[in-house]
Amino acid sequence: MANILPDGWRALEVTGAAAREIETLSTLAAALPDAYTVYHAVHWTHLEHGFSVYGEIDFVVVNPAGDVLLIEQKSGFLIETPEGLVKRYAEKEKRVAVQMARSVSALRAKLHARPGCQAAHVDYLLYCPDYTVRQVETAGIAPQRIVDARRKAQLAALIQSILPDGERAPQATEVHRFLRGVLQLETDVTALVGRARALVTRVSGGLAHWARQLEFTPHRLRVTGTAGSGKTQLALAEFTAALDRGQRPLYVCYNRPLADHFARIVAPLGASDGWVGTFHMLCDQRLREQGSVPDFTQPDAFERLVEQAAALPLGVAWQFDCVIIDEGQDFTEAWRDQVLRHARPDARLLWLEDPLQNLYGRAPVPLPGWVTLHARGNYRSPRPVVRFLQALLPEGAAIDAAGPLGAGGLEVLVYRDAAELKERVKEAIRLCYGAGYKRDDLALLSFRGREQSLLFPYSQLGPHTLRTFTGRYDLFGHPLFSEGDVLLETVYRFKGQSAAAVVFAEIDFETLDEKALRKLFVGATRAMMLLVLVVSERAAEQFRIADCGFRI
Repeated sequence: MANILPDGWRALEVTGAAAREIETLSTLAAALPDAYTVYHAVHWTHLEHGFSVYGEIDFVVVNPAGDVLLIEQKSGFLIETPEGLVKRYAEKEKRVAVQMARSVSALRAKLHARPGCQAAHVDYLLYCPDYTVRQVETAGIAPQRIVDARRKAQLAALIQSILPDGERAPQATEVHRFLRGVLQLETDVTALVGRARALVTRVSGGLAHWARQLEFTPHRLRVTGTAGSGKTQLALAEFTAALDRGQRPLYVCYNRPLADHFARIVAPLGASDGWVGTFHMLCDQRLREQGSVPDFTQPDAFERLVEQAAALPLGVAWQFDCVIIDEGQDFTEAWRDQVLRHARPDARLLWLEDPLQNLYGRAPVPLPGWVTLHARGNYRSPRPVVRFLQALLPEGAAIDAAGPLGAGGLEVLVYRDAAELKERVKEAIRLCYGAGYKRDDLALLSFRGREQSLLFPYSQLGPHTLRTFTGRYDLFGHPLFSEGDVLLETVYRFKGQSAAAVVFAEIDFETLDEKALRKLFVGATRAMMLLVLVVSERAAEQFRIADCGFRI
């Protein structure tokens, strides 16, 4: 199967000309061998250039030697004139041969002007799957370079005859770099980010659909799902359904940023009848309603907070028809009992967890009598990231690469000391920006906690200002951040969230033990499209030993 770039095209919902090009991509992907790469631009609609990669060029096929075949697809009806084939659009007519020749000539000139690409052979094809060219002599294009309706079944075979599958040549690397630049990801990737978010939400949202088709009484459902499997969508679906029924839902998690994120999602739903927050926020609010203000300056403040809240009587105002516990792997048995006290006798109960994200080493919480559902598919992260993690995870810790993005997505930079760490992080940020991601698409995560991190003391790295959590909240309970372009968070605080591009830095360990592996898993699975790992030399050596499937 050919390598199609950019990936994610199979899950696109498209119509018109884009749908016809998706059909062609399906044909090329299935009929061409693995050694071939096909570039396309169906992901993006350009006002001026339609879906083309460059000018009138819709597809670019590259063989292992780095030779290039440019394909222009003309769907629908064509007009044959003495001056050649013509395609009629809404406001004007275009001479196919003239437009195509300009694009081919311009792209060929640019390619051959690039160092390392001068020897690349460039050829072309016109593909018109719906029209039979009758006067091939006057088409304006060499007959052997026209694939019309009579020959469309021969498209893949003709491509292979023009571009034989031979030995890989050094120029191939430079040709691919050139074509990635031609796709102009710096302007188009933003559209793909939105598309990727929609794809991940729709595909992983399948868990929210079929998990809620289960019927059993009492409703006690435990979902053990890997990162990116759709647990948040399921929680949102349960929360929303309870509101629609006129009931009161309760959502409780461990991590404050996740609680803030979920609260922002449900805010437009008029969720005043429900309650969203962390376990400790729940305890804190209940105590404050009783006139008791916790003293968080004391070393055992959180333990006392939990004990005092557990001793409070439970009134009707704190009873709910639906109770959702997220990040269940971070809860203790005592916390479980305390939250479930808030459930009415006939309430729907939902427990969401991922043992691989257990960063605090807590023992699994027993839930006797509950129905357990396993969700092993990661729909969020690029498949190369999941394959990298699969090579590291112990046997039995299953995670399936189910996401829509299968090419690229993973880069690794190695540092030796603190000074080089800083330079590698700046390089990683530049790499993300160079690929077209904007500052709002990017998150910089530290493998270490905030106090041990070498990055948090900085407010700026080169030209990149850093935005960090100040530890304070506004009057509405929203977290306050410092001014800056790039969000810097610890892997602990960013758990439960995601970003299109993630730079995961300060990855350093002598042995990839269980704790280090879980932190690595959590940070890596935050990325939706691009993950850049900034790792120490000794951590990189552990990756080499594990044979993760990529070069460092």
